[in-house]
Amino acid sequence: MSAAIQHLNKDPTASMAELAEAVGVSRATLHRHFSSREELMIALGHCALDHWERVQDEACITDAADPEAALRALLLGLIGCADEYGFGLTDHAMGTDPELLRRSDELEEREIAFYVAAQRAGVIRADLPPRWVSNTVYGLLVAVRESLRRGDVARRDVPRLLIDTFLRGTS
Repeated sequence: MSAAIQHLNKDPTASMAELAEAVGVSRATLHRHFSSREELMIALGHCALDHWERVQDEACITDAADPEAALRALLLGLIGCADEYGFGLTDHAMGTDPELLRRSDELEEREIAFYVAAQRAGVIRADLPPRWVSNTVYGLLVAVRESLRRGDVARRDVPRLLIDTFLRGTS
C-alpha cells in the first residue's frame, strides 16, 4: 500500500499496470487484492480518512482548551495527510464513493465546528464563513501537495509556509 501511495503521489493518474510495476508485483497479483483501480483508491481513501481523523483527535479539536495550539496542531498534522495521501485530495473516486463521502463530510463538519470555536476565541477572523475557512485549508493542502511533488519548496519549510499563509495571508 505504501509503495502504491508513493507512486500515486508522483503520478496521480497511474494505471493499475503502472501501480503494479511500482509496487513490484504482477498486475494479476494486484487485481487479486483490488478488482479495479477505483477499489484500490477507495481502500486508500479510507486510510486517508483514518489519518485525518487521528490528526483531528490528536489536535483535540472537539474540546480544545487552547484553540490556538489546537489550530497549529491541526494544521501541522494535516501537512502529514497531504504529504502521505495528497493524490486523494483531487482523485475522482474519493469524491464519488458514498461511504468515503459520508466519512469525509463528518470529519469536515467536526473541523468546521472547531473553526467556529476558534473564531469565537479570536484565534481566526470571525468575519469569514467557517466553510470558507475549511475550503481555504483544503486549498492550502493542495498547494502543499503540489509544492512537495514538484520540489517547489523544501519539506522543512512547509510547516512555516502553511501556518504563516493561513494565519497571515499573502499580503
